Amino acid sequence: MSDTSRTSLFRRGSWPEARRIGEILRQETIGGALLLAAAVVALIWANSPWAPAYEALREFKIGPAAWHLDLSLATWAADGLLAIFFFVAGLELKREFVAGDLRDPRRAAVPVAAAVGGVIVPALIYAAFTWNAGEGALRGWAIPTATDIAFALAVLAVVGRHLPAGLRTFLLTLAVVDDLLAIAIIAVFYTAQLSVLPLLAMLLPLAAFGMLVQRRVRSWWLLLPLAAATWVLMHESGVHATVAGVLLAFTVPVVRSDAAGGPDAGPGLAEHFEHRFRPLSSGFAVPVFALLSAGVTIGGLSGLGASLTDSVALGIMAGLVIGKTIGITAATWLVARFTRANLDEGLSWADVIGLAMLGGLGFTVSLLIGELAFGTGTPREDHVKVAVLAGSLAAALLAAVVLRARNRVYRRLHAAENVDADRDGIPDVYEAEDTREH
Repeated sequence: MSDTSRTSLFRRGSWPEARRIGEILRQETIGGALLLAAAVVALIWANSPWAPAYEALREFKIGPAAWHLDLSLATWAADGLLAIFFFVAGLELKREFVAGDLRDPRRAAVPVAAAVGGVIVPALIYAAFTWNAGEGALRGWAIPTATDIAFALAVLAVVGRHLPAGLRTFLLTLAVVDDLLAIAIIAVFYTAQLSVLPLLAMLLPLAAFGMLVQRRVRSWWLLLPLAAATWVLMHESGVHATVAGVLLAFTVPVVRSDAAGGPDAGPGLAEHFEHRFRPLSSGFAVPVFALLSAGVTIGGLSGLGASLTDSVALGIMAGLVIGKTIGITAATWLVARFTRANLDEGLSWADVIGLAMLGGLGFTVSLLIGELAFGTGTPREDHVKVAVLAGSLAAALLAAVVLRARNRVYRRLHAAENVDADRDGIPDVYEAEDTREH
């Protein structure tokens, strides 16, 4: 078999794909900044003289009791607002595999394998730290398996503006697949009691929603009640309600049908919904969840030391910082080793390691899984929060060091290419546009 049949990992994608990734990065940079600000406010508030007000806000209940929806604001944020986050993630995932550069199975296999590796290895490392800890410590095995899209893309946008578009696409797809795996884990392993009747009833509004969007119906007064009914019935079934967001997203068409003019007639409904809901997700839903979930009473240096020496906390931090790096890098290497694929020309395995480190930013979904695993209002919950914050911060700092060094390499390379293009009198439009977009 000739070398022409080989696949290049992380090669530069199409210009429309590069432009779309640039737009997402700009939005997620703002969302990541808001998320960080909300987490800092929560930490300061929870350790200030006004800490009782923070707890009162988190525990304030609102909603109809007749539908079992008299929930605390913290629960509404975790179950309701994060459903919006997972709706956007589901739209992005479907678009990548239906109409994006990753519709090619050979290219899709890389981020999917990396995401799987980034779930398995951190879980094993966590289990090694908590095997003999007792008190249900192993229930938190999935906490270090998730990647926070907003944080990861925000860090990448700040420190890796000149990295090739293929690497940015890889991280985005990896994070979305990672979140899909996390939501599947939540549905399977963190459903305490399953009620079959509401779960079956949920299929009716879900099917109606899917039928309408397949016909390109965009009327909010039709779609919103059906989406809300799907969410309520999912919540009643005992499955975590955020799963409803992913299921609703998967019903939305990515490409226009022939009756609607075909692909050449304009973007599909998934792109329209993503454009509408991504600012709501990254600018409101996720920051509010962080505000109501990240507040942990540290209790001074002694309290911080107790949290960071707890076996659960050590397992989480090691899983996020070490497990994610090893799992993502090893899975990518195995794809390159045992298939006819290799790194695109000019790329280095240091790039992959840097992106794998970014996978250790597990803020949003890790906090969510921590609450599901150990409940709220417990000492172990505080240990989980401290570990997730510390592990995510360490992963971000390490990734920033590696990717910033690689970014300088690519910046010099782009500058040299532009100089050569000017000498030849042929402007490198793609590179110029790509640099400006990102």
